[in-house]
Amino acid sequence: MNETLKVIAERYSCRDFKDTMPPDEVLQAIAEAAVQAPSAMNRQAWRVIVVKDRDLINDIESEAISYIEGMEDKSSYERIKERGGMIFYGAPVLVVVAIDPSHQDYALIDCGIVCQNIAIAAASLGIANVICGYAGRSFDKPASAEEFGKRLGFPEGYIFGCSVLLGYANSTKQPHEPDKNKVSFIE
Repeated sequence: MNETLKVIAERYSCRDFKDTMPPDEVLQAIAEAAVQAPSAMNRQAWRVIVVKDRDLINDIESEAISYIEGMEDKSSYERIKERGGMIFYGAPVLVVVAIDPSHQDYALIDCGIVCQNIAIAAASLGIANVICGYAGRSFDKPASAEEFGKRLGFPEGYIFGCSVLLGYANSTKQPHEPDKNKVSFIE
């Protein structure tokens, strides 16, 4: 098996991070892999924001948890409580991908490709990661969307797309078992 396929097969979603910050050169390499993602018509309608500011990360996490707690369906909040009351699992780095919604037909697909590049690049460099959509709950209220958009330096008109948490794992786990029955070939 080649190295890329091995990294993909061994990658798992980490939910238990050490407080140790990855080196800047590693974070730079991951960010560069992110923006090498293909995009519809090469519009590259995204911004990749690498957040190391612990206070900002904590504020985004707190807002997201508060929003989820107030939702009518309590199942997500109960799951968060069962996992220790965190959605960022102590990760020292939060990568936020902001997107241009005027390219809505493709922006979320392109954002997903960027996040996958981040996850695979991070795993290949020994950095644990998890793609985290829950961070988006911090942007569901107009006031918090405006506040966090400004604090993160979103370009005018951009919105939250998705995020990826990065760091070193406290503990590891096996990757999910792929369901090979989900693959079919038509000849």
